[in-house]
Amino acid sequence: MRTATPIFCEDETHPITQAIHTQVVESAIQTMHTHLHEMLTLEDLASAACLSPSHFHRIFCRMIGIPPGEFLSALRFQEARRLLITTSLSITDICFEVGYTSLGSFTTRFTNLVGLSPRLLRQRAHAFEPPSIKRSKHHPTVSTFTPLKNNMLRGRITAPATFQGTIYIALFPGPIPQGTPVCCTRLHAPGSYLFHSIPDGIYYLRSAAFPVANDLHSSLLPGTQLLVGSNTSPLILHQGQIAGDPDLILHPPRLTDPPLVMGLPLL
Repeated sequence: MRTATPIFCEDETHPITQAIHTQVVESAIQTMHTHLHEMLTLEDLASAACLSPSHFHRIFCRMIGIPPGEFLSALRFQEARRLLITTSLSITDICFEVGYTSLGSFTTRFTNLVGLSPRLLRQRAHAFEPPSIKRSKHHPTVSTFTPLKNNMLRGRITAPATFQGTIYIALFPGPIPQGTPVCCTRLHAPGSYLFHSIPDGIYYLRSAAFPVANDLHSSLLPGTQLLVGSNTSPLILHQGQIAGDPDLILHPPRLTDPPLVMGLPLL
């Protein structure tokens, strides 16, 4: 396992300290990626970063917004989704590949977080037809809403001028895009989106843009052409008032971005 440079500066607002903290967190996430099949503990990750478990946990939560164990779990289900779509491995083998020892626990968690059972996700992936560029250009924007209360949220999605594909935007109760969103919408080009009837609460705005592609994998899985967007601070909705920035700028995935767990665009 890789080790990161120890931290010597105690001032967490110091630019040097922030840069080292970023290095530590990125090193830990790289370790997660290369050891998904192992039973990694907080102590393992902290040891690789040359930090105490409590110090490492605090730095990771401050920078990423969730505990390292939750981030690791999301990476495992993201990898499981990839293996289901790109390989012929059995569901049992995939369960073991991502560090689970109980097929029942794996299947239940996968279904809850991805939105489809492993078997159904694989079936839908095999039947999926990637949209053509021509179809993408001429299809109007499609939006789906969850009618609950009268709150509304309007924002704008910005993407590179060359992007062509489908853009998904959703509000989640937690930082990771997993499970059922509070509400969601789908665009076929960058621009404005609108959510209706959002209940009061604290939400995380997340977006994933899948490019038009001729191959199945590029149309379904996070890859080099995928674009993502997320707000750095949660949105707070209270009695029709909104605190936070509802606009997102899409960019290529970064190592520290929340793993995309939902089974888009197969749901």
